[in-house]
Amino acid sequence: MPRRIVVHGLRLGKSCHSRESRNLLKDWIPPYQVRGRLSQARNDRLRWIHIVTYSSIIFFLPIILLSTLSPIAFSQTSSVLEVGMFSREKAGEGIPTDWNPLTFKKIERLTDYTLVKDGDTVVVKAVANASASGLVRKIRINPDEYPVVQWHWKVGNILKKADVNRKAGDDYPARIYITFEYDPSRVSFFEKMKYETIRLFYGQYPPLAAINYIWEGRAPVETIVPNPYTNRAMMIVVESGEEKINQWVCEERDILEDYRKAFGDPPPMVSGVAIMTDTDNTGESATAYYGDILFKKAAGGCP
Repeated sequence: MPRRIVVHGLRLGKSCHSRESRNLLKDWIPPYQVRGRLSQARNDRLRWIHIVTYSSIIFFLPIILLSTLSPIAFSQTSSVLEVGMFSREKAGEGIPTDWNPLTFKKIERLTDYTLVKDGDTVVVKAVANASASGLVRKIRINPDEYPVVQWHWKVGNILKKADVNRKAGDDYPARIYITFEYDPSRVSFFEKMKYETIRLFYGQYPPLAAINYIWEGRAPVETIVPNPYTNRAMMIVVESGEEKINQWVCEERDILEDYRKAFGDPPPMVSGVAIMTDTDNTGESATAYYGDILFKKAAGGCP
């Protein structure tokens, strides 16, 4: 049976900005009783450390919880790693093998994911109605060995209110979400403190970074911008607009190239993959279909 992950008041790919979350932030920051002008400045710095640390926890906690699942081991001798072979599943039977649902306690309406037949092929169908949830798989892949990710997807509509630059518009009819392992050699001393604090709370390091491959409504294809909630997650527009609606589209992306463009450095190990269709911020509806997801040694295979 797949393990269900419930996240309390948090979002995959975006932070929860509810009143409950703001109150939690206020309550989590400990009060400091030291008095005096110099002490007050020190207190302000300490409070800022807690705020920044908490923000990191808010954004990455779903992935931290995901990392408690057993990792999937892959043979490095194959030219292709089959991460999501949805076409081998049976229509109508729960969720795909080795994938897990990701839900959010503060979000009552969940996106519905089902295995369905589209023509002769079994795919994942996602239906969102002012809702949010995802499907995730914990993996560990060396992007130097498998630099190309390939997938197929189809959307039934775009979101009119979506905006890649705004928190209120941080919804997409379809996205592929790839996370990368924490590497202490890549961060500053202050950032190491944040990661160690998160590890102490949850027993795992959060990812160092994430890439969201998204189907946007208006932003030009190849747009790369930080997620509205954190610059640790970069949004890459792969498809945009209505031209290819209701058509199956094959995508291939060079992870090495995309990561360097987004973050300026070569990527660490891949640590997870998720699919997500969410419309809770915009209050709209969306239908999307996801086909097989592969990691490959070389590009080729898309028409």
